[in-house]
Amino acid sequence: MNHQHTSLGEVHQSVDTTVPSTSRWRKLLSFFGPAYLVSVGYMDPGNWATDLAGGSQYGYTLLWVLLMSNLMALLLQTLSARLGIVRGRDLAQANRETYPAGVNFILYILAEIAIAATDLAEVLGMAIGIQLLTGLPLEWGVSITVFDTFLLLVLQRYGIRKMEAFIIALVAIVGISFLVELFMAKPVLSEVVTGFKPVIPDNTALYIAIGIIGATVMPHNLYLHSALVQTRKIKRDEQGIRQALKLNFIDSAVALNLAFFVNAAILILAAAVFFKTGRTDIAEIQDAHQLLEGLLGNKWAPALFAIALIAAGQSSTVTGTLAGQIVMEGYLQLRINPWLRRLLTRLLAIVPALLVIMLAGPEKVGELLVFSQVLLSLQLGFAIIPLIHFVSDKKTMGTYAVNTPVKIISWIITAVLVYLNTRMVFTEAVKYIGGDGNILVDILIIAAGIGFLVLIGITVAYPLISRYQQKTSAGIHRTPDFALGDIQPPVYQRIALALDFSKDDEKIISNALAHGNPQTEYLLIHIVESASARYLGRESDDFETRKDKEQMDAYISLLSARNIRAKGLLGYRHRAEEIVRIVKEEKADFLILGGHGHTGIKDWIYGETTNQVRHKVRIPVLVVQ
Repeated sequence: MNHQHTSLGEVHQSVDTTVPSTSRWRKLLSFFGPAYLVSVGYMDPGNWATDLAGGSQYGYTLLWVLLMSNLMALLLQTLSARLGIVRGRDLAQANRETYPAGVNFILYILAEIAIAATDLAEVLGMAIGIQLLTGLPLEWGVSITVFDTFLLLVLQRYGIRKMEAFIIALVAIVGISFLVELFMAKPVLSEVVTGFKPVIPDNTALYIAIGIIGATVMPHNLYLHSALVQTRKIKRDEQGIRQALKLNFIDSAVALNLAFFVNAAILILAAAVFFKTGRTDIAEIQDAHQLLEGLLGNKWAPALFAIALIAAGQSSTVTGTLAGQIVMEGYLQLRINPWLRRLLTRLLAIVPALLVIMLAGPEKVGELLVFSQVLLSLQLGFAIIPLIHFVSDKKTMGTYAVNTPVKIISWIITAVLVYLNTRMVFTEAVKYIGGDGNILVDILIIAAGIGFLVLIGITVAYPLISRYQQKTSAGIHRTPDFALGDIQPPVYQRIALALDFSKDDEKIISNALAHGNPQTEYLLIHIVESASARYLGRESDDFETRKDKEQMDAYISLLSARNIRAKGLLGYRHRAEEIVRIVKEEKADFLILGGHGHTGIKDWIYGETTNQVRHKVRIPVLVVQ
């Protein structure tokens, strides 16, 4: 197991709940926050499209689907929080440690697709909100959403608690807006209650119901919650863990019930205003906004609707970025700066949105929103199945593994979701293949369907098989074929040092001398990163290049004065690649790295050179902090 990577490392255990407090409320509030960040995913613009479609076409009939999906969400988010609290692992990290590399890569791609689908809904929702409030064309609204990339940068400067407060404020705006809208709509409560009777009138209702489930129980939220609970520092004894599990359950119950209220309010509003007046064709947010004033007789109704839509989209933007960071770091152990991660995710959402608007017209945006939620629903099984395996495993969870009743309910929920998804995909695929479609596309659809079923089978079976293999081989270890007394410490003849000409160089050089001997030759490496050096390489002769050469000569002189053999080597352009090249060409047998004072573009993207270098060399690497 790899324990060196923490989930959301910059805010990991940044909220200390172990500080003694005389107030029970203060203790409770110290745990409140993660579930609210998760809850915004349950009321993002994608939910609006499915809720409006369900309410306007079927009245209160599908209200029970919202309640059922909310109960599913509460159970699954609680399991996700349990994984993070007990094992100190987010879902992506746990998957990486359990499944084979090939399966993990597919799960990673599917998780990224789910996040892109979520972001697509946020982009379209915010763009529609901006259009409704200001009158800007939809394509301009979509383009403007790229600038909220930088919001996360601002929020992260103030820590996780300030970020949580910002999100809670946006959630409050959405909740208050719809509370006012409901007072205006005045639905008949006796009729609303009839919506909690389980019934699916037809296939269209099934499609919308699956969309509602996909919009409510979101796969990226399971990754997110398992990481966010680790922002709380807790006592790692039994009492501390039990307390954390209890308080996080309360946090989840409150936050997700607020999300249920918002979703139910949208569906009830659509049913009371549109279905009751015969406007069953209202499946798009723009149409709902335009008719609210006329049907409710209040000019504030459409404005509140648009403001709530923007707030919902903006809050989901922040949590979507965090989920993307968790997925990438957990599966790939690749950490890139949040602004770049956000920009890439946002572009993946903006491009298809703009294409649909330009090629099919703005009237197709509502269909795209509903499709994004159905796409999310298809990814659910691949997040839920591993999660249930992990929280059921007594070997890793110990006494905190879920009990049998919870396990049974969880697997029933999973079976229902996978069945609904498979049925929907099968129905749509048969309809398409039975038409006049392209034979190549038909083959791809069939292959994708088979691949879907095979991957579901692997995610179910593999943890059981690997757990059995671990159990049968427990206690069997290879007998060492050497004695500890025979181990000889290595003797290094050529030690390479990557220097950045900062105050950290002294530590690097002193560590190098500690690992060497009188015969060792020290290879001092520095990468020139000026603009001229990046383009001209060895031909560069700008001010920074000359100064770097002078500094290298000074280091060599100081070492030579102490009778230490040293050689100075300058590299150019790409830092990591140049260090690797020089190390290999000079046949170094030991490498020492430290922090770099320069801020090249790769520092912005990867944050460090160390990981790139150590994976490309075949010699021991010492990192001096």
